[in-house]
Amino acid sequence: MRLVLLGPPGAGKGTQARALATLWGIPQVSSGDLLRTVVREDSELGREAASYMDRGQLVPDELVLKLIDERLRKKDARKGFILDGFPRNVMQAEALAKGLDKAGLKLDKAVAVIVPDEEIVKRISGRRTCAKCNAMYHVAFEPPKKPGVCDKCGGELYQREDDAEETVRERLKVFAEATRPLLDYYGRLGLLEQVDGVGRTDDVEKRILSAVNGVAPPPN
Repeated sequence: MRLVLLGPPGAGKGTQARALATLWGIPQVSSGDLLRTVVREDSELGREAASYMDRGQLVPDELVLKLIDERLRKKDARKGFILDGFPRNVMQAEALAKGLDKAGLKLDKAVAVIVPDEEIVKRISGRRTCAKCNAMYHVAFEPPKKPGVCDKCGGELYQREDDAEETVRERLKVFAEATRPLLDYYGRLGLLEQVDGVGRTDDVEKRILSAVNGVAPPPN
């Protein structure tokens, strides 16, 4: 199974990708996780990526494509993968298709998780991250027992720069301009399915499974 999950930041793609990856026994490949890893490593590539991410801007295609290509070449991705946060535009989608074609492979489905902008702002701007262990919380949906303090290690909780409301709205604007044309692209190829991303996590998962019925492998 080779699946692309589309949707704005905060739509729940990562949560769904992790659940489906476990269900199907294939890796979740998150462009965001790959980028955050190189940023933490403080490499030249990471510093370049951070300069865009901190402003809510998309990281240049060339940089993202390099990271994705390296990841998909690993052994665990040979029998399938779930792409989370990639591709973000038609050029990236075309580059992905060419790379898969060279390997004699093809994408099975592209599922778009649809969530209203105001719901996205509420979800993301309420996030808090532990400075010590990187545990995640939400001031409304999953608050810590003590405000501003991590339940797991006692570390200080903070709001990442790219989770601030102003940055979130900029990210949504960028998404609307650069990423939504992907819906048309995958629609023309007959690969697109759209699902409602509002509601309980397990309900959204069921909608995705229903959307890929007949294509997805049975659970492990």
